[in-house]
Amino acid sequence: MKPDFFRRCFCPIAMLILLLPSFTLGQDVLAGDVFSETLTKLNATSMQERSAAIDQLAAVKEPRAIVVLQALLDGHLLKLKDDGKLVIGIENSSGYKLSDAKTGQDLGVADHEAVQKITVNNSLRISLRKTIGHLELSANDAKVRLGAVYAIAKSIDDEGITLLRDRLAIEQDATVQDEIKLVLGLEALNSADKTARLGAIDLLKNHANQAVVNRLNALVEKDADGHYLEADADVRNQAKVALSKINSRLQWYAAVETLFFGLSLGAVLVLAAIGLAITFGVMGVINMAHGELMMLGAYTTYVMQQLMPDYLGWSLILSIPAAFVISASVGIAIERGIIRFLYGRPLETLLATFGVSLFLQQTVRSIFSPLNRSVASPEWMSGTWQINDFLSLTWNRFYILVFCVLVFALLLQILKRTRLGLEVRAVAQNRNMAKAMGIPTARVDALTFGLGSGIAGVAGVALSQITNVGPNLGQAYIVDSFMVVVFGGVGNLWGTLLAGFALGIANKLLEPVAGAVLAKILVLVFIILFIQKRPRGLFPQKGRAAEG
Repeated sequence: MKPDFFRRCFCPIAMLILLLPSFTLGQDVLAGDVFSETLTKLNATSMQERSAAIDQLAAVKEPRAIVVLQALLDGHLLKLKDDGKLVIGIENSSGYKLSDAKTGQDLGVADHEAVQKITVNNSLRISLRKTIGHLELSANDAKVRLGAVYAIAKSIDDEGITLLRDRLAIEQDATVQDEIKLVLGLEALNSADKTARLGAIDLLKNHANQAVVNRLNALVEKDADGHYLEADADVRNQAKVALSKINSRLQWYAAVETLFFGLSLGAVLVLAAIGLAITFGVMGVINMAHGELMMLGAYTTYVMQQLMPDYLGWSLILSIPAAFVISASVGIAIERGIIRFLYGRPLETLLATFGVSLFLQQTVRSIFSPLNRSVASPEWMSGTWQINDFLSLTWNRFYILVFCVLVFALLLQILKRTRLGLEVRAVAQNRNMAKAMGIPTARVDALTFGLGSGIAGVAGVALSQITNVGPNLGQAYIVDSFMVVVFGGVGNLWGTLLAGFALGIANKLLEPVAGAVLAKILVLVFIILFIQKRPRGLFPQKGRAAEG
């Protein structure tokens, strides 16, 4: 009895366990067959049949379904003319790079004539966006879910609202939660229920979004006959309170944006002036060719990009040491060939370096032509950092701001912690005493001028990312550079840093009120009046130039 009992009880269970993998495999095969069958229906002649196929694909639990639907929406779903097989094709110079729509297998490259595009109309595009959004709303990646919310919001309906509410109950990511609340809040403003509209306004007042501002403005506006578009006074008053709160935030965003653009302009001014602060402040040389040394750095960036067109990021990074070496070498040549004969005669150095600037301008015109050259930014410096609908920061100016701080810190360490820096400071404080102590003042002069010129070249690399490179690039910054150096205090690097940022912010604060040209004039007038009271600038420093 006992063996029969175990045989009767456990044999069926064992058979079930053995058959379970086959059953699961059978289900997978069945789902795969349904997917294949539904996939072929996308090639139907009728748009209604294609719409039905889209709905069926959404119901099939197959990971490739989203890929196929997205390809159809993007215009990448194709049909091979010889056998009618559906493929995904990315167009290139030689035709289409194909992959199997069902499996994703690479199928090589096909000519344009060998394939036919599966077309969709506007109605199907709307359906596709909504369907893809529904499928992606359950993805593991928060960015994918956020994109799904955006897709559903573009063609919202009752089903979409239900999906978003269900997702909100289990969503863990704060960004996705906020976006779902925003979509639901905007839809609740259309409700006939007053309580729902008031609740939506209370929710939306914390969102800095252009759609929110537009909808709330619509609630407090009047039509052509002078009647409010929103009949309920409580809803209108609540909308006014919400708009007031949002407008306060917008003013703060505007102030942040103005501050950022002021700091970025200041960073450009500091980079342009910091090399001049060394040559003018320490050596007492009025170098009118300083702008052209920046121009050489910008052209170095252009040449490096032409040599490495497929590696924009690396070409830009390698341009920094290359521009420093080239501009520093030219600077040392200028100092050894001309400036060393003119020490103690600043007006003559002005005239001599002005002639050098004209020579350098004509040289680059002869080599590169008088036309401006465009330098492309690498991908990581392109575009903007979109914080919200009302605040965005450009990446190129952000990186220039960071680059300015790094260059300043490095220069400060060179002057404070290296032998060259010690000798430069000694010569700046008392040239004769430094010479008596055995410091080779002639070598220090050449290296100091080379250091200032090299930093000018590095500044040119930064300028190439925000403006076109041309023979007259340096002329646009030479006056501003002298203003920054004089305002901050001749020869004082910290003064140059603070003066550059202060003038940059002042320009950006005045521009909305007075305009770009008048703002520069007002800043120049202020500096002239300031120098009348403090001739040695914000932070005067003892040295040859200051004592002279």
